Amino acid sequence: MSPRLVLIDGSSYLYRAYHALPPLTNAAGEPTGALLGVVNMLRAILKQRPDYVAFVQDAPGPTFRDALYPAYKATRQATPEELKAQIEPMLAIVAALGLPVLRVAGVEADDVIGTLAVRAVSNGMDVVISTGDKDFAQLVGPGITLVNTMSNTTLDTAGVVEKFGVHPQQIIDLLALMGDSVDNIPGVDKCGPKTAAKWLGQYQSLDGVLAHAGEIGGKIGENLRQAAPHLPLSRTLATIKTDVELSQAPTDLRLREPDVDTLRALYRRYEFNAALRELEGEGVANDDKVSARAPAAEAASGTAAAIGKADLDPALTGPGDYELVVTEAQLETWLERLRGAELIAFDTETSALDSMQAELVGLSFAVKPGQACYIPLGHDYPGVPAQLPRAQVLDALRPILEDAQRAKLGQHAKYDLNVLARAGIEVRGLRHDTLLESYVLHSTWRHDMDTQAKRVLGYQTIAFEDVAGKGAKQISFAQVDLDAACRYAAEDADITLRLHLAQWPAFAAEPGLRSVYESIEVPLVPVLARMEQTGVLIDGEALRQQSHELALRMHALTERAHALAGRSFSLDSTRQLGAILFDELKLPVMVKTPGGQPSTNEEALEAIADQHELPRVVLDYRSLAKLRSTYTEKLAQMANPRTGRVHTSYGQAIAATGRLSSSDPNLQNIPVRTEEGRRIRQAFIAPPGWQVVAADYSQIELRIMAHLSEDPGLLAAFHGGQDVHRATAAEVFGLPQGEVDANQRRAAKAINFGLMYGMGAFGLARQLGVSRGEAQDYMARYFTRYPGVHEFMERVREQAHRDGYVETLFGRRLYLDYINSRNQAQRAGAERAAINAPMQGTAADIIKRAMIAVDGWLFDHADRARMLMQVHDELVFEVRDDAVDAIVAGVRERMAGAAALAVPLIVDVGVGPNWEQAH
Repeated sequence: MSPRLVLIDGSSYLYRAYHALPPLTNAAGEPTGALLGVVNMLRAILKQRPDYVAFVQDAPGPTFRDALYPAYKATRQATPEELKAQIEPMLAIVAALGLPVLRVAGVEADDVIGTLAVRAVSNGMDVVISTGDKDFAQLVGPGITLVNTMSNTTLDTAGVVEKFGVHPQQIIDLLALMGDSVDNIPGVDKCGPKTAAKWLGQYQSLDGVLAHAGEIGGKIGENLRQAAPHLPLSRTLATIKTDVELSQAPTDLRLREPDVDTLRALYRRYEFNAALRELEGEGVANDDKVSARAPAAEAASGTAAAIGKADLDPALTGPGDYELVVTEAQLETWLERLRGAELIAFDTETSALDSMQAELVGLSFAVKPGQACYIPLGHDYPGVPAQLPRAQVLDALRPILEDAQRAKLGQHAKYDLNVLARAGIEVRGLRHDTLLESYVLHSTWRHDMDTQAKRVLGYQTIAFEDVAGKGAKQISFAQVDLDAACRYAAEDADITLRLHLAQWPAFAAEPGLRSVYESIEVPLVPVLARMEQTGVLIDGEALRQQSHELALRMHALTERAHALAGRSFSLDSTRQLGAILFDELKLPVMVKTPGGQPSTNEEALEAIADQHELPRVVLDYRSLAKLRSTYTEKLAQMANPRTGRVHTSYGQAIAATGRLSSSDPNLQNIPVRTEEGRRIRQAFIAPPGWQVVAADYSQIELRIMAHLSEDPGLLAAFHGGQDVHRATAAEVFGLPQGEVDANQRRAAKAINFGLMYGMGAFGLARQLGVSRGEAQDYMARYFTRYPGVHEFMERVREQAHRDGYVETLFGRRLYLDYINSRNQAQRAGAERAAINAPMQGTAADIIKRAMIAVDGWLFDHADRARMLMQVHDELVFEVRDDAVDAIVAGVRERMAGAAALAVPLIVDVGVGPNWEQAH
């Protein structure tokens, strides 16, 4: 057999993976979806053991096509920031896998691939081009085929003819006639692939088509004749070069041995567990293995991960028996089963992912492992069998679902509670949620049902795409065939029940975790559901005015940046910005990307902002651009047409520390310390006759530190009502408290919070703008003042290294990646996280407990007050004018009583017509 060369189109891989996979992130919040897709495709290719291989990526900078046609690719949208962030990690992983990475200036990756392919064939090799880009079809011929790893399809000459209707040698002309809106290559207006293929079938080539242009009638003929002058240029732009000067020959592209240590670190960082397991299984010595989690992370006594598949009841892993309920007799049988069940697993199928707008399509229930049903309510495809009337089914189910004494179970049940509430059913009696079981057992696992089913049960679930299709051809669940819908939907309820039965015994061995689950997480579900259903009122006109003003300020900053740089450039282009900062202005590179390139992220710009004005201008521009794109331009548009309010979605199982997250829109990232952020908060308003009330814990994490460390100095300061930051400043700077000025207090505040977040002398020096020696001196004085804090930190570090986790006051476990890593930077980062995690996690537990208490109390005051938002340590309410005093008193009492600490919990409360004035 001829040796085989695989040429990988890196840009195609990344973009296809980005659009094909959901926006995944790791525990640190870094985007990983596209990166995961690329890694999986590369693993698939490497399993085929090619003789030669290369990963080809576009080099930064213009190419010869830009010189030929300045508008080339000018219409392309800017690369999304979350995709940009994955490019350097991708290249780092590719290099660590041992693949040669090629980036050639002045040409595109397509040209490098084309040149290598032609040379390799002339040297007797077989070439496989791994891509999803149709342009490469022009290269197909003897010895060259295309493979799409994502769709697992191959294109040879016959495949090109079948797919495009022309031979490979006609592809360039096809592309010229069609044009390309993505690359901004002009073609013939309204000429699609079928028309172009038809013309080439008649006239063989572009030249032939142009020679007969006068014979082609109608509007399309006119368009062809009008386009004729630019079609030769379009053909040139669409032609892949095959004569690029390269320093590498095809025979130089042998796969190198992988850098196992680097791969291991990268896979752990981005949480690619399957790739990590594959890596560790390839003969890595046992003493060289470092767990991706700490030792207790995935094998703690009693956790679900430690349940061997062989120990599970066969009923939890076997096939299910699912019934499609479409008759009254079937419905009555299932109603009896639900009435007699100890625990009811339920799930909804809907028309959309937004629970505040989704329509109910059907419900599924399970009462025993393997025994489940699906009741369709809204399937509407042609020829759909008769379904039971929606009102009849909901009326029959309402007494069961609203009975608080009938225990119920869901997977991400908050979504189902919202959907059913809109259908007129207030679900009560929620006892379990398998999403939260997984989250409490180990917060950094993935908690979706499919992943849990594989991890705990060894069960492969039916994917939504299996019943609804993919991409543009995907149908809504209402169009899914009833039998297929039954298999999919009933399985959801069944697997949820099986997961609970498999995982619940783990809590018996962990009373602390069980308490967190039963007293905090599960009771919080209906609280969050009510908040999401209520939503918050937005002043759209105020946001529109602010958006206009932000645009003017961004324009002024752009002009200032151009003046500082001495030329025009795109402030949104990290490549152009990097060239100006580091190549032209010669500013030092303080931060690098994972791939070793100069970084222009926020940290990098902050590090050099004292050396030139341009980095600060760019930072200010980015801050305004983020506010405008995220809030002032979008918030009003996100108002629900039915309620006229904005309804965020709270993520209860996202942050490893236990904190809630907010999305669609994210209401927790609106800055409170800037004028622009405060103005956005002014747009969060109360309706006429009502006020906004904001209740915020004062210095809660410092108070938790005082409690956990039992430090006499901190305890005395809080009990005495002292200003803790001023007291710290007095100690650190050797002054009486009355002589501490504002700058010294700010420095002490940075010390208090910096040390609590595990900051070392280097980080503290940078934050305070002092030498490292001064920072070390400040730290020494601080720990002299508060020795209990130092002792507490040492205890936390010891526990983290011993157990792989630390705990909150209430027993929540916070697992730490890399705590025992041999990589010093990773280990130090995990230690810093370990120090802060008990405070941040305990703060999260306290405000959740407060929300549960306040919601229960407000149940009898629903006509006078509504809880609207939770933002970190703050709760925001909408209160009727005549009830403000009573509600403020009740909220303060319940928030202050949410935990019994060694120091008082102080709650600051504000009232106003909008969130900013209340804050």
